Amino acid sequence: MAAKPGGGRSFGVRQARDERHLAGELRKERMALLRSVKLPIAVRESTGEAKLKDQAELNTQLAQLLSRGSPLVEALEVTAASVSSAMRPRALRMRDLVAGGASFADACEQVGGFDRVTVALYRAAERTGDLAGAAKQLAIAARRQLSIQGKAATLMIYPAILLTITMLAAAFLLTQILPKIGEALESAGAQLPLFTRVLLAIGLFLRDNLLIIAIVLGFLGGAAFIFRKPVAAVIFAFMRKAPAIRQVVLAQESARFFSVMAALTRCGVPLADALGIGSGAISHPEMREQLDKLRTRLIEGGVLRNLIDEVTSLPITTRRLMIAAERAGDLQSAFDTLATDMTEEVETRSARLIAFMEPAVILFLFVVVGSVILGVMIPLLNLSSSVGLGG
Repeated sequence: MAAKPGGGRSFGVRQARDERHLAGELRKERMALLRSVKLPIAVRESTGEAKLKDQAELNTQLAQLLSRGSPLVEALEVTAASVSSAMRPRALRMRDLVAGGASFADACEQVGGFDRVTVALYRAAERTGDLAGAAKQLAIAARRQLSIQGKAATLMIYPAILLTITMLAAAFLLTQILPKIGEALESAGAQLPLFTRVLLAIGLFLRDNLLIIAIVLGFLGGAAFIFRKPVAAVIFAFMRKAPAIRQVVLAQESARFFSVMAALTRCGVPLADALGIGSGAISHPEMREQLDKLRTRLIEGGVLRNLIDEVTSLPITTRRLMIAAERAGDLQSAFDTLATDMTEEVETRSARLIAFMEPAVILFLFVVVGSVILGVMIPLLNLSSSVGLGG
């Protein structure tokens, strides 16, 4: 608990060597330590995953400082002051560990929140003495992943918003508008057609059981949140097989794989080790299985250019480029080029998919809402015709 400069109290969890260092870190943010409680070691070490955006900013700052000759401890000190508040305690803890004699890769692993690709890349960079280059490659890979994630979020959020608006509009028409019009028409002696009677029955059921339906939907939403990993696995399995989406998913997985491979090979990680780490970074089952098989056969003495053709999940142009690069002995540049190309491919295919989804969702909106409107218009037209004939 700390006092804020403008008054009031701030509560939070920070990592520090002791209470004196904690007070010093808070003073840098113009706060005064009032009270602190030391958490158990299990709680202190479980800091959660570092966000990709925070990792990109951390690596960008480290790459700039280390490339200019700053000592690692000093670079971490400066970086901790410039990253987000969520990342700052982790950066300060890494600084303390490095100052205490730990290697940077061990510090990352001990602090937690970094994936095995990051730790492996830093470990390899420490062996080659190019920690600045590793940080730069990780920053580039992280920003590529952020771009890919942004496209994936757009693909999922855009239709979800339109479908939600559609269902809310249809529910409002069914539960509020259609019953009133149906009662008015029945009181006027109009004969309602079967289609209108079915819609009217659905609307009355929804209106009379609104609380039960809300409870069921809330329960389903809570269950989906609790079991979000299996639900996400089912959704991604569907996306990998859906005709219009599977190419986008494949391009996303390929871009992730080649980004990891470009970063690892540039820092001197052996190809077999890089393949093991790179295949673990993707979630596409077929591609992962084929890459694991390639790695196994490569370790057993296989020729890479012959094994690449067996990775049929990758486009043939990609395989041909990798074979040509392997013959020329320049796989590093090929991985980097393919990572950039696949990221652009994701953007292109995502734009095409969104352009295809717009009329499809609008058509669905017309069918759902139009059906309800048609259920209202048919008896009105019949009534007006009867009145006209009677007149």
